[in-house]
Amino acid sequence: MDAYLTYARDLLGPTLAEALDFLILGGPSIWAIAALAVLTLALILWKVWRFFLAGAWRGGRRTERAIDLWTAGLTGQAVQLLERRRNPRARVALAAMTSQLDPTLDQTGAEAEAQRVAKNELSRLRGGLKALELCSTIAPLLGLLGTVLGMIAAFQALQDAGARADPATLAGGIWEALLTTAAGMAVAIPASVGLTWFESVVERMRHSMEDSATRIFLRPVAGAADAPLQASIASFRSSVAAAE
Repeated sequence: MDAYLTYARDLLGPTLAEALDFLILGGPSIWAIAALAVLTLALILWKVWRFFLAGAWRGGRRTERAIDLWTAGLTGQAVQLLERRRNPRARVALAAMTSQLDPTLDQTGAEAEAQRVAKNELSRLRGGLKALELCSTIAPLLGLLGTVLGMIAAFQALQDAGARADPATLAGGIWEALLTTAAGMAVAIPASVGLTWFESVVERMRHSMEDSATRIFLRPVAGAADAPLQASIASFRSSVAAAE
C-alpha cells in the first residue's frame, strides 16, 4: 500500500501530493467533504450561468419599454416586443398582457393566470438552492463527526500507551482530527455566502416581476384582442405549457 502511495505522490507532483496526504490524514469524513466541495462548486457555477441566461443582472429595458407601450395604449406593439423573450421578467409581463387581452378571462382570472406563470418562473429560478443549502448544512456536521471520531481514536491510542504515553502522539492525533472541522467550514462558508447571494437575486427578480405585473393590471384594456394578438396569445400559452 505504501508503495502505491509513494508512486501516486511522485506522479501527482508536490502540490497534488500534499492534497492527497490531506485526504488520507482526514479519513473517510474528509473524502465526503471533498465530494461536497465539488458539488458546491458545481452548483454555484451552474446557478451563476442560469441567472445570467435569465437576465438577472440585466436592466430589463425591453420589458420596461413594453410596459411603457402598454400604458400608452399600444397593446399590440407591447405584446409583439415581448413575445419572443424568454427571461422571467418578460414572460411574466407578457402573461399579464395576454391574460388582460383574453376575452374569456375576467380580471380575477387574468391575475390568476399571471400569478401562475410567475410562480413557475420563480420555481425555476430557485432550482438548486435547496441542494446548496443542504451542502452548507451538512459540511460542518461531517467535519465535526470526523473530528469526534479522530479524537476518540487519539485518546484510545493514549490509553493503550499507558505510562509510556507520549504527549506528542496525542497532539498529532488531535490536529489530524481537527482537519475535518476546518475542511467542513471551508466548504460551508462559500456555500452559505452563495446561497444568500442567490436568494437575494431571486427576491429582487420576484419584486421586479410583481412590479411589472401590477403596472400592467393597473391599466385595464377594454374589448377583445384582434386576430394577430389572439395568435400571439395562443403562441405564448403553448410555449408556457411546453416549459412546464
